Amino acid sequence: SGARPPEHRRMASHRRIVITGISRGLGRALADAVAADGHAVAGCARSIPPDRSGPVRVDRVDVADADAVDAWARSLLKGDFGTPDLVISNAALINEPVPLWEVPPADFAELVAVNVTGTHHVIRAFLPAMIEAGGGVLVNLSSGWGRSVSANVAPYCASKWAIEGLTRALAEELPAGLAAVPLNPGVIDTDMLRTTWGEGAGGFEGAEAWARRAAPFVLGLGPRDNGRPATVPG
Repeated sequence: SGARPPEHRRMASHRRIVITGISRGLGRALADAVAADGHAVAGCARSIPPDRSGPVRVDRVDVADADAVDAWARSLLKGDFGTPDLVISNAALINEPVPLWEVPPADFAELVAVNVTGTHHVIRAFLPAMIEAGGGVLVNLSSGWGRSVSANVAPYCASKWAIEGLTRALAEELPAGLAAVPLNPGVIDTDMLRTTWGEGAGGFEGAEAWARRAAPFVLGLGPRDNGRPATVPG
């Protein structure tokens, strides 16, 4: 028959999208881009800027806090939002650029708690409902430094290499109809990049321009992409 498979019907319709780290940078820009296209978006951040308003739901949640993530997920799953079709783990920290032996233990621990453990908390909170629904995509933000290295950002590199391995291993565990994808967003002029590159970051496009390219690419990810490292096209 000429009927399209469920995956294509889901991709063509408006979807329910969860994004972490939504207060600024890539998370904010991506949330605004997909919301402008008519998708329902719920996001979280450790702090919410006073100008964060509009159609995107934003809750104050620290992804490093498992109980807080669980409570947030329950409020979405059991409320009007429902089970997400797409979950994007974007929340992340970067260390002040110094040699690894100069990174304070507390700073290292906090970075891992957000970048790696926080991603696990989000997966635990939302994935069972997606499995029960029979479909959905998990996109975990990696980095070019999750597939290469650079001096003075060893903790960040370690966390993004961890995201690559965690996501690809998760992909081996998922039932048919779901996908887990590690995504390198590319090089974008954000506060995080300026932490390491300073004014040199200004030579790259901003988050809003990036999101206009990234949104359709991310929305196009599906079960066929399960476990494949992806990069937003330049």
